[in-house]
Amino acid sequence: MQTDPETGRMPVDNLPTPRIIPRNQHPISRSNIDREALKVLYRLRDAGHIAFLVGGGVRDLYLGKTPKDFDISTNARPGRLRKIFKNSRLIGRRFRLVQVFFPGNKIIEVSTFRRRSEFDINGAVTGEGDKVLAANNTFGTPSDDAFRRDLTINALFYGIENHNIVDYVGGVKDLEDGIIRLVGEPERRITRDPARMMRVIRHAARNNFAIEPRTWKAIVDHRDELMLCPISRIRDELMKDLHSGACRSWTELAMDSGLFEVLFPLYRTALRSANHRSNRKLLLDIMANVDQLQKQGVPLPDQMLLALLLIPWAFTEYDLMNKSYKGGEFHRVLRQVRGGIDEILGPMSIKKSHKESIALQLTNLPQFNKFSLENSWPKWLKRKSYYKDCDLFFRIFCQTRDAKPIPENIIADSTKRFTSAAKKPTKKRKHKKKKAPGPAFARQKRGGIFGLKQ
Repeated sequence: MQTDPETGRMPVDNLPTPRIIPRNQHPISRSNIDREALKVLYRLRDAGHIAFLVGGGVRDLYLGKTPKDFDISTNARPGRLRKIFKNSRLIGRRFRLVQVFFPGNKIIEVSTFRRRSEFDINGAVTGEGDKVLAANNTFGTPSDDAFRRDLTINALFYGIENHNIVDYVGGVKDLEDGIIRLVGEPERRITRDPARMMRVIRHAARNNFAIEPRTWKAIVDHRDELMLCPISRIRDELMKDLHSGACRSWTELAMDSGLFEVLFPLYRTALRSANHRSNRKLLLDIMANVDQLQKQGVPLPDQMLLALLLIPWAFTEYDLMNKSYKGGEFHRVLRQVRGGIDEILGPMSIKKSHKESIALQLTNLPQFNKFSLENSWPKWLKRKSYYKDCDLFFRIFCQTRDAKPIPENIIADSTKRFTSAAKKPTKKRKHKKKKAPGPAFARQKRGGIFGLKQ
């Protein structure tokens, strides 16, 4: 077993020789790589450093997709990167990254190769077996960096020198075979970072890939460990999945693996009740319609995605569709639903305004259904600020239940509203500066003491 040439202490495995895929044997072309990413790669090469296009960018290019981001890894240290790229800044706490800025709000992230931890190489060491994401972010080599990544399909390097793909972990074969596989020992990697389970499900759903059996077994066996991760991180990962355009596949895989009930304990009843099959089908059909809308370019907001996800639960818990609101009944049911949402979504730190919107959309569903059957829409309802969102929510439900398509004008209006809302900059709250307090007593004036007349 080798020792680290820099520290002489950390044991490292004898790493396999990487597979080099020459340009004539892979589909990636420089013409499909972002111009700014190429500038960064060539600048690093000219400065005498090793640099590769890495991660999801290589994966997507290999699959013929347009990458969302182009990330670069290099042997240049963060301080050196700041000197090479004046138009950059350092970010990150656990591991420092450099963001290089270009016109048009374009950002290329550059990281230094990272070394694998002792945990990833040898398993848990004394006193550290129960740690999740323990701090270990020393710099390493390209091979170290590849073996530290989560999935084999995300551990590919593309070099601009010879336009080759460098593959240490068998990622190219998994791409060709349609397999999602964790790098290394699945149980160990999941114990190290349970959020990897969500990434496995995500990439399998997005690419319609199969999950390798040992990886799948590790997810099923360790699913409850997901809640060891910070809840804010779980929420962010969940919202990525709901915005992915593969909601139906993701929901099905999450339910089959048991992760869905870990994320939403409320569904332990709805998915195990006498109507569990109809609840499962309803949820999957709703998510299929969400995918269809997202493919049409409708950027559904977070609160509506969560509300759609909660429809089967609300039907089971409150028997919503059999409600008939009279007098103050609507507000009583609204308070009930709002209380339930507080209880089930409280740990995820969802915004208060979002929870209120979710409760309104769910509670208004039977009311909108009644008005639709009567073909009579009250004018007071159309004047409500929540009307358009609740109307779209209801029509998504109708499309699921009755296969009734959503009118084109509503789709166009929703796309315009949600797109403009997403682009709208958030205003910073202005705080008025308090004036310095005056003196404890007024100035002495002629003919008096402390401003008082004699």
